[in-house]
Amino acid sequence: MVNITHKSNSLRKAIAQAVVKVGSQQTIQTIKDNKVPKGNIFEMAKVAGLFAAKKTSDMIPDCHPLPIEYTSITYEMKELEIYIYAEIHTIYKTGVEVEAMHAASVVALTMYDMLKPIDKNVEIQQIKLLEKRGGKSDKSNSFDLPLTASILVCSDSISKGDKKDRAGKVIMEKLQTIGVDVSDYEIIPDEKEDIQTKIREFHRKGVNLILVTGGTGLSKRDVTPEAVQPLLEREIPGVAEAIRSYGQNRTPLAMLSRSIAGLIGNTLVITMPGSTKGAEESMDAVFPSILHIFKIIEGAQH
Repeated sequence: MVNITHKSNSLRKAIAQAVVKVGSQQTIQTIKDNKVPKGNIFEMAKVAGLFAAKKTSDMIPDCHPLPIEYTSITYEMKELEIYIYAEIHTIYKTGVEVEAMHAASVVALTMYDMLKPIDKNVEIQQIKLLEKRGGKSDKSNSFDLPLTASILVCSDSISKGDKKDRAGKVIMEKLQTIGVDVSDYEIIPDEKEDIQTKIREFHRKGVNLILVTGGTGLSKRDVTPEAVQPLLEREIPGVAEAIRSYGQNRTPLAMLSRSIAGLIGNTLVITMPGSTKGAEESMDAVFPSILHIFKIIEGAQH
């Protein structure tokens, strides 16, 4: 199965359709009169659809097992056609469109099985996805305005050449995949004054994002939060909370990170751990959703 461990939970919805076409008006009347020999086709098929929704991952090899938190099976009759609508919701890392289509398909197949003794011309048609919401379908990976970013790596050992930077490179790669142009990439030692000088320099250049990696831990040389916080005009606690929450689901050590985030004018500043994994997970936790802040700055509604 596709690896989805880097994704965050979000509300996902899907609506699928299937159509059962019968051979005559007499069959339709038999259904309406609830005289189908095998029982009430709407109720029986609905139960089958509910089971199908929950069992999708057992039948489709690449589907992830996920919590089905809402399922609705509804019907609409049009002349000789019965339209089936299966709607499914979950709060999870991946969508439920296959679950919705599977449910609609099994509802249609159950109807076929119940009607075939009285109508030899029953057909199943138009199994398709009508709507999908949540995840990437709601939030584009790219942003429609040109955005620029500066990356600042804070590390004594990397600045001396004793180690190679990997966290900053990971941040750069993540930004490039969502269409953000990296205009600056610099490495400096863990010195409060140096960090503040560079952030002021980047801000004067007018970049949209300043991403700082390193110095957010608890060693004596970890001074990044102390350097950045006095510069922030408006702190955004939820960003750092999201980063720690995301990390905590992957390692209990994430609670020790002192990442902070906020605005200097219209420039967003985010500090992240200096480890490669910590930086990568921090990016996954808040991007690309965090880019919505620039629409808000421009006056758009939440």
